[in-house]
Amino acid sequence: MTQRVAPLFRMWAVFLKETVQMRRDRLTFAIMFGMPIIQLILFGYAINLNPKHLPAALLVEEQTPIVRTLVQSLESSDYYDFVLQTADPMESSDLLARGEVTFVVSFPAGFTRELVRGERPQILIEADASDPAAASGAVSQAQQVLERALRHDIKGPLAQFGRAPPAFELVVHQKYNPEAKTSYNIVPGLLGVILTMTLVMITSIAMTREVEQGTMENLLAMPARPAEVMLGKILPYVAVGAGQTALILIAARVLFDVPFAGAFWILLLGVSVFVIANLSLGFTFSTIAGSQMQAMQLTFFYFLPSMLLSGFMFPFRGMPAWAQTLGEVLPLTHFLRIVRGVMLKDASLAQLQSPLLALCAFTLVVMTVAMVRYRRTLD
Repeated sequence: MTQRVAPLFRMWAVFLKETVQMRRDRLTFAIMFGMPIIQLILFGYAINLNPKHLPAALLVEEQTPIVRTLVQSLESSDYYDFVLQTADPMESSDLLARGEVTFVVSFPAGFTRELVRGERPQILIEADASDPAAASGAVSQAQQVLERALRHDIKGPLAQFGRAPPAFELVVHQKYNPEAKTSYNIVPGLLGVILTMTLVMITSIAMTREVEQGTMENLLAMPARPAEVMLGKILPYVAVGAGQTALILIAARVLFDVPFAGAFWILLLGVSVFVIANLSLGFTFSTIAGSQMQAMQLTFFYFLPSMLLSGFMFPFRGMPAWAQTLGEVLPLTHFLRIVRGVMLKDASLAQLQSPLLALCAFTLVVMTVAMVRYRRTLD
């Protein structure tokens, strides 16, 4: 009887030991429960494959009751949120290149006069197709929405213009990605995703490895300041980031035929800041983690929301406001705007000023936190 019970006691002892050890490892314990909660929230609330309330600009060269009716019908469809009305084509085009609006809807001068004469005037919708999934739903609904507005809201002598065939011609101009190839959107984004995943993990593991191997004491004994240690640790991995960038850009051009419309030096500037931001973040994680396993856990804990909330996998503008606010904090969100803006839109430095400044601010904050925490380690 004793021989049969003894294995159970030994197993119970190991079970208690493992439970106590797990409870003491608070970081791992928090991640085990925090990760499922974050996944439920992000996939349940933040992800939207049919984005609505997309920002749009209205280019109107005349103000008539018919034009106002058509504009109101687009807004009532919940797909278009007109954030700006202008009569300057250059201003609307600049907004589209900056990514501040997804659509520009244009009603030319003389639209109502041509409509009344039965000349089928054109309505132009310029769509930012650098992310085909974001624009496809709104574009496909536009024709039906406008026809329905003419059919139901225009009465009396003008009611004939609500009947088939349509009294207007809807022209859709898919800018930056006319063929709506998903590779044009995904492949440039992969540059940011791969750099985020590899550089944060490599740097955080490199520092925690010093602790596990017992060489951290030698590092602390060196007459080096925290900033010098941090730069010395992350600079070798800058070369790794440069090699990854070159490999992905070559593959994007050779294998997927992704265009490169902008200036290479602007992309190089964005990549440099983004690489330093990720390496600094990895250094910060290393000051929190007590082991290489914890460093990897922190990396994955950070990587999941970065991938889902940055606009890489799902349309950024289709997420609720709180998810977009969280996404604006992540450096990957701003880097995706830079790399897609340069490669697909030929965006200028002035048009990419906002995401570049956001990346610089994130880098400065993370580097400061990393140096403060490392200084505490010295003490």
